[in-house]
Amino acid sequence: MLKMSKIEVTVADDPPGKAQPNDYQTMSDFSETSSMGDTRQLVEEKDDGRLRSNIPMTSFNFINSIIGSGVIGIPFALKQAGFVFGIFLLMLVALITDYSVIILIEAGKLSNTNSYQDMILVACGRPGFYILTTLQFLYPLIAMISYQVIIGDTITKVIISLGGEGPHTLGDTILANRQFIIFLATLLVTLPLSLYRDIAKLSKWAFLSLVLVLFILICICIRLGTFAHNIPPTEDAWRVVSPNVAQAIGIMAFAYMCHHNTFLIHGSLENPTNQRWNFVTHVSIFFSMLTLIVVGIIGYVSFTGLTQGDLLENYCHEDDLMNVARFAFACTIMLTYPVECFVTREVLSNALFPTMTEELPLSRHIGITVGVSIITVIVSMATDCLGIVFTVNGVLVACPLAFIIPPVCVMKLRQEPLLSKNNIVAILVAIFGTLVVIIGVVMAILNLSEGIQCSHGVEMAYCQHQSITPTPFSNFTTPSTNFWLTPST
Repeated sequence: MLKMSKIEVTVADDPPGKAQPNDYQTMSDFSETSSMGDTRQLVEEKDDGRLRSNIPMTSFNFINSIIGSGVIGIPFALKQAGFVFGIFLLMLVALITDYSVIILIEAGKLSNTNSYQDMILVACGRPGFYILTTLQFLYPLIAMISYQVIIGDTITKVIISLGGEGPHTLGDTILANRQFIIFLATLLVTLPLSLYRDIAKLSKWAFLSLVLVLFILICICIRLGTFAHNIPPTEDAWRVVSPNVAQAIGIMAFAYMCHHNTFLIHGSLENPTNQRWNFVTHVSIFFSMLTLIVVGIIGYVSFTGLTQGDLLENYCHEDDLMNVARFAFACTIMLTYPVECFVTREVLSNALFPTMTEELPLSRHIGITVGVSIITVIVSMATDCLGIVFTVNGVLVACPLAFIIPPVCVMKLRQEPLLSKNNIVAILVAIFGTLVVIIGVVMAILNLSEGIQCSHGVEMAYCQHQSITPTPFSNFTTPSTNFWLTPST
């Protein structure tokens, strides 16, 4: 039996289906003390003595939670969907994300809970809770794998540039080996930071992270004017629609993903009325959408059909400005990795030790952290295709978390007929998310069966033929398709 406030709840007696309305107060008490509450475990004090934020500061935190590593995959998403249709999808996914965030909070209020896990426990019972817990474990885990891929790709180029190595000697030193860089970065930076017990020790870097993202955007804009005209044209670069639309939506869903900490941000807002929260949501997602559209357009216009899953991979090894941008992005990733590791560790520890109300013993804390880090290192060493990582996490994890679970839960909690007027939009969003998952999985299987691959850490062909100075590309001879080593070509 688990003690919850002053109420004893027997887990075995929980109904398998949706909790009844008179159980909401019990579930609210459960969320107050449950080790399974995802957001309250992160920063909230037991006496609720939290520092509340005004609308601008809450919006800043929300924007910072959205704009992360997924931003550099947006140009590749435009390549997958088609340039024109891809921009439309960026706006559509932003609109759907905005709606799903709002109904997620509505579901929390209807269930009288303040965490994603407790809300779905009320709405869908234990089966839904276990599904959500699995997804909440996989999302940050796969995100950490993408971070390791980025670290391996970017830091390798920076070290080679500082060491004076040329583009034809990538394999001559161990520092040019991305696997070694991933291992070294984990050992010296990400693992030590991930061993913190208090996530608040990393929160002061949030503003710096956003500043660095803006700096990277400026660098990309500069290179659009000084280098992009050197890139040779590619076939069908400006097609309106491309066949991999579902995979593109998966990447966009990964970029917009913020649902796993929505309750946390909502709880930090002063006087969180519906009107104030809706305003924060609209402003934050609109600003994030503008940022993603700008990065997507500039990145894709620069490289069109040669666009990589990691946009920074398109720039030459000897480009000093972009090497600074690479280093800046690697810094943001290394500081973001521990946050995701914290969430993964909490979900895993709650699954392994659900009755533990006290802090994990040091040995278990270290063991889980090291185990999670080892998994991310092994997988990131086995793949260097960031586009595939973004797609898998977006299609299989982010889409259910953002577009399927929230509308399903809010429809169950509203206790209205399924086809009632209030549920029409929720049904459409759930159908949209389901179709993206199904089509995305089918297309991913088809692409893998055709042997479509990508490779990172290899100098692009136009860099081998030209320097980064803005000179005409008149003498360039288009190489074979395999030489480009670009994904999904």
